[in-house]
Amino acid sequence: MARSSAMLRAMGLAVLVLLAGVGLLMLSGWFISAAALAGLAGYAGGAVMFDVFRPAAAVRGLALIRTAARYGERMLGHDATLRAVVDLRGAVLSGLSDLPWQRLLMLRRGPALARVIADTDRLDGLPLRLVLPGVAAAVVILLSLLVLGWLAGWVMALWICGCHLLASGLSGAWGFARSARLGGPLDDAESDFRSHALDLAAARDDLLVHGRIDAQIAQAMAAERRAGALADEIEATERAVVAVQELGRLAAMVGALVLGGRAVAQGALDPAIAAMCFFAALALSEAVAPLRRAVGDWGRIRQAMLRVAPVLEQPMPRVRENAGNPVPLVVDGVTVGPGDILGITGPSGAGKSTLLAQIAGLIPPAGRGIILGAREVQNWPEDELRTVLTLVPQRTALVAGTLRENLALAAPGASEEELAGMLAAMRLDHLPGGLDMRLADGGAPLSGGEARRVAIARALLKRPAILLLDEPTEGLDDALAVQIMTAIARYSCDVPLVVASHRRCDLALATQFIALD
Repeated sequence: MARSSAMLRAMGLAVLVLLAGVGLLMLSGWFISAAALAGLAGYAGGAVMFDVFRPAAAVRGLALIRTAARYGERMLGHDATLRAVVDLRGAVLSGLSDLPWQRLLMLRRGPALARVIADTDRLDGLPLRLVLPGVAAAVVILLSLLVLGWLAGWVMALWICGCHLLASGLSGAWGFARSARLGGPLDDAESDFRSHALDLAAARDDLLVHGRIDAQIAQAMAAERRAGALADEIEATERAVVAVQELGRLAAMVGALVLGGRAVAQGALDPAIAAMCFFAALALSEAVAPLRRAVGDWGRIRQAMLRVAPVLEQPMPRVRENAGNPVPLVVDGVTVGPGDILGITGPSGAGKSTLLAQIAGLIPPAGRGIILGAREVQNWPEDELRTVLTLVPQRTALVAGTLRENLALAAPGASEEELAGMLAAMRLDHLPGGLDMRLADGGAPLSGGEARRVAIARALLKRPAILLLDEPTEGLDDALAVQIMTAIARYSCDVPLVVASHRRCDLALATQFIALD
């Protein structure tokens, strides 16, 4: 509500900016013309009284109003828009979290996810470059029509405002359609260029060994040329829109001169008012000037809207304070109760990770009997299942920020002592900076084993009703692995624990086993 009010205030200030600009030019034109006419009359010998103080003060006042309103409009409009983008990003991430597992695998830490996040940032152009300038222009042109109709007659008013509206409307409709057609291919071309360039940097040695580096460079440069050609077409579209707008402004100014001159000759209009109409025809071009940038950005904004909208349509997860008692867990006839540890063993490729994903309800059980509480796992509502069950996969997901911020995702109310104690339990208290250590996206500079232990610490802080671990000590020596598994068992002593691993030290505390071939 507050952000809507801020945007409305910004819109009001945008209207005030344009009104002050139009009024400033109109009043200046009238002032100069009236002063010149008074001077001519005085030169001819007539007695002329002309007040220069009030018009001059009004000109200065409009200039000050325009400057102050412009500052306020930029501050309020950008602030409200950026806050709205923050809310939108939260909604998009919530929608992503509720996507089916297969789609999450495609998006996770890949270019598609990066594009979704970039799209939310790009949508700031919708209010700033389209909605706000468009509404302000419409209001100002309507008010100008009424004022000009009152001062100089409706023929003059309709001609001046109609020329601007017709030129901007026709060129805008053509420009938006063309931009919408070019925006998608331009996004794809730029994405292809980034993808090929990143592959070139990340896999340079492999490309050299296989003799593919020249082909990779050629692909990247072809994508860059394609993006450049499309960007040139959009720029040409912008120039064409501006050319049509300039023709409309020229027609409005010429028409104002012809109609004003005729009315002055007939004695139906004061010469100073006629000059004011000419300057109004010139000033209204400021109201429609943002159309050029709106046309240039529309294609990409539209593509961003098309990609973000399906994510926002995902049902938002509902937080439940108490999901009931989901235990025991039954997997292929093996019952796992509070404090039990189920070990899933088997060689690489036997399907240990797949079984964990089936227990977690991420993929269909495929004929397996997996019962959580009194219901088969596939019959659990997604939001309820996530509140009671946590899976730590082999591929961990850490976000850019401090260790404290990563752990607080699972336990926002955890104290400093709890967070530090959990790091110590995972043998991570040696890290430089401790909880204040900064991580890049993905967990760098942590090693794979350290990143996995941070993910396990986060899962333990969440205190789930069931904890699933996939190869929890991969990459650690046996002694450290035993210490980590002992700490995990101690912190999860009252909940079922399911561990999939091929290492004996991971399964030393297991009370039951499922062996996969």
